[in-house]
Amino acid sequence: MLEYNHFKSLNNYVSNIKNDIGATAAAIYIIKDGEVVNEWYSGRHDSSKESRIVDEHTQFNVASIRKTYLGLAISLLIEQGLIKSIDDEIASYLIDYKDIAGGVTLRHLLTHTHGLFEVGGKIERKFLPGEKWEYGNTGITMLIQLVRHLSGKTLSTFMKDNIFEIYNFNETGWRTKKNKYLIYNYYKEKDTWVGPNDSNAGDQSNLFVSARDLAKWGYIHLRKGCLDGKQLLPQSVFERVSTLQTPNTLPQHLPRNSFIWWLQSDTPLNQLGGNLPSCSYQILGITGCACLALPIYNAVVVRMYNQLSNPKGYDYLSDIRHFGNLANDLLNSYSS
Repeated sequence: MLEYNHFKSLNNYVSNIKNDIGATAAAIYIIKDGEVVNEWYSGRHDSSKESRIVDEHTQFNVASIRKTYLGLAISLLIEQGLIKSIDDEIASYLIDYKDIAGGVTLRHLLTHTHGLFEVGGKIERKFLPGEKWEYGNTGITMLIQLVRHLSGKTLSTFMKDNIFEIYNFNETGWRTKKNKYLIYNYYKEKDTWVGPNDSNAGDQSNLFVSARDLAKWGYIHLRKGCLDGKQLLPQSVFERVSTLQTPNTLPQHLPRNSFIWWLQSDTPLNQLGGNLPSCSYQILGITGCACLALPIYNAVVVRMYNQLSNPKGYDYLSDIRHFGNLANDLLNSYSS
């Protein structure tokens, strides 16, 4: 385990929050200029004394972070010419949505501005596309279906063939069976919020990733597809994923997104701390896992938890903003 004293305050902060929220496991992994500058692990896979100690092999359920993997798949389909533009309507590809999704484009789906939500097994429109912002999974489901429709492959197979094998993501995958490296305790509870985990198609919230693989995921975005001096995929695939894509019609007080990723913006719901540079972007999962890209420092900061639920009094926005601000300040002083 690599741990520099320079980042000790960040490790201590994450350790304290782990205890506050009732998580049993935590990790931090920071890559800067291609080097690991902080690697820290804490706790066990669950609350039992016999449980496995968290280490570099541990794979966490990253929850909604999985959606950035979908975002990269959509960008690859654009690069392959299978999608003409993100301003195409989803119904032009998936005709089953012709009636309910009129005017809804891929841009709206990628930026949570589509206005479509499933209610009682039926999709309903809550607001006009581009009019408001509201987080939900209905648009994500449509995009997953789009990947399969255009590529002929499930999202998990598409990612394995086009990304995971190329970049050697050996500790990343949609898992349906337990193994000793997975923190799988979410599924012991009946009606757990992570939903079913019986599909390996990439259509469920059962993507498990190690801290180091998630940091590498952020770093290939930061380096626009270049890893170890090799440009393994075109830069354009990653440039469009991390560039502002929110429609111009959205009111300024609402969040800004690229392809799923949250971008730095001065908005009430923004997940990024106010100290973070304008070029920063981040993704957060309900389990407490987060991946923060800081191009100005050529650095990626990853935080992992196995959080099951938010205890009373816990403010996740305050926490993730403070985490980002602290990481930023430490990287700033580390660089200088």
